[in-house]
Amino acid sequence: MLNKLEKALMPIADMLGKNKILVAIRDGFLISTPVIIVGSMFILFANFPVPGWSEFWAKIFGVGWESYFSNVARATFDIISILTVVGIGYAYAREIGADKIQGAIVSLVSFIILMPTAIPYEGVEGPSFVRAIGFSYIGTNGIFLAMLVSILSVRIFNWGYKKGWTIKLPHGVPPAVFDSFAALIPSFLVMFVFFLVRIGFELTPYESAHNFIYTVLQAPLMGVGNSLGAQIVYVVSCSIFWFFGINGPAVANSVFSPIFRTLSMENLAAFEAGLPLPHIYTGQFVDLFQTFGGGGSTLSLVILMVTVCKSERIKQLGKLSIVPGIFGINEPIIFGLPIVLNPVMIIPFIGVPLMNTILSAIAFETGFLPYTNGVSLPWTTPLGFSGYLSTGSLKASAFQVLLLILGCVVYYPFIKILDKSYLKDEENQSEEDELEDISFDDLSLDDI
Repeated sequence: MLNKLEKALMPIADMLGKNKILVAIRDGFLISTPVIIVGSMFILFANFPVPGWSEFWAKIFGVGWESYFSNVARATFDIISILTVVGIGYAYAREIGADKIQGAIVSLVSFIILMPTAIPYEGVEGPSFVRAIGFSYIGTNGIFLAMLVSILSVRIFNWGYKKGWTIKLPHGVPPAVFDSFAALIPSFLVMFVFFLVRIGFELTPYESAHNFIYTVLQAPLMGVGNSLGAQIVYVVSCSIFWFFGINGPAVANSVFSPIFRTLSMENLAAFEAGLPLPHIYTGQFVDLFQTFGGGGSTLSLVILMVTVCKSERIKQLGKLSIVPGIFGINEPIIFGLPIVLNPVMIIPFIGVPLMNTILSAIAFETGFLPYTNGVSLPWTTPLGFSGYLSTGSLKASAFQVLLLILGCVVYYPFIKILDKSYLKDEENQSEEDELEDISFDDLSLDDI
């Protein structure tokens, strides 16, 4: 089976791996991986699911101490679109031979040109606006637009540069000044194009490119409700969005979250009244039985990365990601492995959460597990604990562990394919490094 999957998927992966746009997107995400990993650690500390954790630290740092850690998260996850547009702009400029720094700069400027900067608020004298950049536009909701903008802006910049539309200065001018003036006209061309794009969107009902992308992505999710079919649509949509670098729940929850919250509150009201619980598909079902370790149920994947993989790149990333993964944080895997635009991992990344959803639905429908009680748990609560606390049944904890093991089985052949590919790259790089270390000074006549 492993050989068949390798023969089917590796040619596709090899073809996509040579695509400059996809390489730039992959490497652009990798640029922000270090700060994402550090940000995950701060989030984990602030939301550690131990009773009395928050109260203990409040005695030392004061009430609201979590806000200190939230500032670090805001500087990483909440501005991920900015990190994305700069990283991909830099990487794509490198791939096509353009000025890397200018590529990153024009990408960022173009992204902000398209961004709404008038945020409405209710003032003392009535509705008004404040000039600012909203986190909703530079967080995960803007990643897909950031990808498009970075590629297009660098492409336009490089096209203008190759056309010779530059200001040429004498050769005696310092290189920094020479490059700056050479980028002037191509940069104007990029900014003018996105200036027109912004005006175009303002003339539509969407009002901005951000709203257009966000609305178009949400449209297929409309009209679904409280059923297994809705859960399947939700979990598959989230995985597909994540595959393209978009925070799937951030998109899907705008439609589904009101439904899940209402169902959870009705279960909680029944639980407090001692009545039979009415609903299966609550917010707790989504959070605690569909995925473990974040989108794609990647905790199973991280366990395999640490235990069975031989590639140093995969093993080290797995070691860095295992603790955050236990508490539901998997951005290091999404953008570091990466999952984003990785054709080898798309099947299990969709399939494992889908399997968990269907098996959990069967377990609840048949009465094997009691319905979730609607009690809201921290999203960082590990499996096992979360199963028991949400249902009051140890069988739920054991069932979560079973799903985790089944996830490992599904992920295994796919991560081994990727492991083999990365290991080969590492061996080739090692051989190249050894050849570079050899110099003529190290050779003697006997060697010749």
